Amino acid sequence: MFPIGDDDRELSGPAYVTIFLVIANVVVFLLQIADPELTAGFSVVPREIATGQDLVGTQTIQTPGGVAQILHAPGPNPIYLTLLAAMFMHGGVMHILGNMIYLWIFGDNVEHRFGAFPFLLFYILSGLVGSLAHIAVDPQSTIPSLGASGAISGVLGAYLVLFPRNRVHAVFFYQVISIPAILAIGIWIVFQFISGIGSIAVTSQTGGVAYAAHIGGFLAGVILALIMRALIRDERVSVLTRFERADSRRWW
Repeated sequence: MFPIGDDDRELSGPAYVTIFLVIANVVVFLLQIADPELTAGFSVVPREIATGQDLVGTQTIQTPGGVAQILHAPGPNPIYLTLLAAMFMHGGVMHILGNMIYLWIFGDNVEHRFGAFPFLLFYILSGLVGSLAHIAVDPQSTIPSLGASGAISGVLGAYLVLFPRNRVHAVFFYQVISIPAILAIGIWIVFQFISGIGSIAVTSQTGGVAYAAHIGGFLAGVILALIMRALIRDERVSVLTRFERADSRRWW
């Protein structure tokens, strides 16, 4: 099942931050193609973050598929900046295409509910939590990790909290279906948990997917959305109270 659209009845204008994030991801991906060392130097490597030391050179690692060679190019100083940089990098065309479709479908609704700047902070924080969750699973791993999946998982978590009844349109066995967001996203996160538990028994990553980053980003998105929803509700109550008091003074 792959989403291709959703119910956008609440939208009142362009989602500028979502548009900016999509463009930024595409631009960075083009830079990766032009300079492969950008990927090798700015991806998140758990051991680098755990130790604070940049790994440089070629390392041999044992994977379920056999022995692999990994190139580590010089990274930023401090090395922790890779946590932010890797959020805008991707490992291939299908990787970025899938992530940007998810961001485009679900990001605009969340942005309009939060506001532009709070949404940008939310996106970055969800991505950081996702990366830290991935690192926590295997802090000594030297396998690079990159992608916006942690941040976009946070967007999915927020969407689930804020728009559980919205209809999500998805392709399922060569036909388009429309199902509630709570079901579509619920199926997705259950798959992440099942796959994540299975991957721990093998390695910190299975099939090139950092499931812990997805789960961590999703949980961060849910928690932050619950907080934001309460704050937005309190603000609306405050504004309504001020209007009621103003009307009361007019009558008297």
